[in-house]
Formats: sequence, structure tokens, C-alpha cells
Amino acid sequence: MNSNKIILLLKLTRPINFLITAVSVLVGVIICAKVPPSFLIILFAMLSAAFSSAGGNVINDIVDIEIDKISHPERALASNLISKKTAYIFYILLIAASIVLASMINLNSFILVITANALLLLYSFYLKKIPLIGNLNVSILTGLTFIYGGIVAGNISFAFLPAGFALLINFIREIIKDMQDVEGDSKNGVITFPVKNGFGSAKKIVLIASIVLIVITFVPFIFNFYKIGYFVLVMMIVNPMLVYNIKSLYDNHSNKNLKRLSGILKLAMVFGLAAIYFGK
Repeated sequence: MNSNKIILLLKLTRPINFLITAVSVLVGVIICAKVPPSFLIILFAMLSAAFSSAGGNVINDIVDIEIDKISHPERALASNLISKKTAYIFYILLIAASIVLASMINLNSFILVITANALLLLYSFYLKKIPLIGNLNVSILTGLTFIYGGIVAGNISFAFLPAGFALLINFIREIIKDMQDVEGDSKNGVITFPVKNGFGSAKKIVLIASIVLIVITFVPFIFNFYKIGYFVLVMMIVNPMLVYNIKSLYDNHSNKNLKRLSGILKLAMVFGLAAIYFGK
């Protein structure tokens, strides 16, 4: 296999998502651990979660080839730069790696990764066709990265709040991504929330979820869960990005702007992780 094909395969995994997933688990371990696990255990946890997420992205691209030919023609599978057979083999390797690494941590980690892989597979073939249910499924899995970190640390009590943050911000991003994919989804019989209810209703969902998220961001500081570093980053960077996202979405729902807003939300997730880390 030449280097170009390897690069294309790596792009299927969404490298930024891969990194965010790994760091989310690390942050989960840091905020939950009374006695930090060994470096090797933390590394296994980060990689097993990231490989699981990467596998989910690969199988989703395999299932969505016809949709992506319309919505994302630049992607490797949609443009026939990678064959379905090669992608399936890559998917199996990623999932196998995630399961093996999780099994080397503890039983609960193993069960969680098996469950996550099953839900990602179910999402790609079935759940994504159910308005909001598919979005919620992916968002819950995003939140579970922090719970996973808590499981590895042996204490999940401090993981629920950041898991809720991650769930909400990813839910908002999932709706925006569905808006971006409306043309391809509707032509291929995938009835997402924006396809069924239109952009006006989708914007209202984004608005409500964003307001709930912004309100919740005040809770950790008010109840002294996190230190001032959290408050500064969230109030100066994360929340302004969320407010800007709402305004820009209502001003312009062109495909180009939706893609940009999805990227901004991903960046907001990164700053959110930083806020939780520095607030601990």
C-alpha cells in the first residue's frame, strides 16, 4: 500500500476527532482519579476510545458513499480513491484494536468499548435514519468518553458534568451537520430532522440546545466545582463561540457556512476540554 492510500485511510478516521476523543478520555481520568492509573493504562484507554471513534467514522463513510457523492464529493470513498473492501478491512482492524486495548484495562472498560462499537455500527446502518434519535446516539457516545475516563480512574462521579457538556455541544453539531447533508440525505431516503421538518425547526433545536448548554456552563463555577481558570475560558471563549454560532446560523444557512460552523463547534469542544482541565 502506497503512502497516498495510507494518508487517505487516515483521513477517513477524522484525525482531529481522533485526537479530541483521546484527550477527552485523558481529561476524564485526570478529573476523576484519586490515585492516577499507570501511564500504560491511560494510553490504552485513550487509544481504545480513539480507535472506536475512528472505526465509527470509517463505517459511516462506507454506508454513506452515495450520500457523500452529493454532500461531500471530496471524501476518499465517495471519489473512489479508496475501495469499499479496503475501507472494510481498515474498519475491522480499528475495531479489533479498540477491543483488545480495552480488554487490557478492566472488564468495565471492555464492556463499554464493545457497547460503543455496537452503537456506532447500529447508528450507521439504522439509527441515523431516525430523526434526532441518531443525533442523540452519537452525542451520548461523545459524552461517554469522559465516563470511560472515570471508569479507568475507578471513580466516575466527577465525569457526569463534562459528559453532559460534551453531549450537548456534539448534539448541536450533529444537527448542523444534518442541515449540511440535507440534499444528499433526501435523495437517498435518509429522513433526518432537517429533511423532515425543515431548516427553521432545525435552527430552533440548535437555539434551544445552545441556550441550555450556556446556562449549564455557569453551574460548575457557581457551586465551586471548578476553579477560576474554567470560568475564564468558558466565558471568554466557549460561550461567545456558541452565541456567534447561533447568530451566524440564523443569518446564513448556506452549505459553506454550515461546514464552517461545524468546525467552530469542534474548536469550542477543544476549548471546553481546556477549561475543564485548567479548572480542576
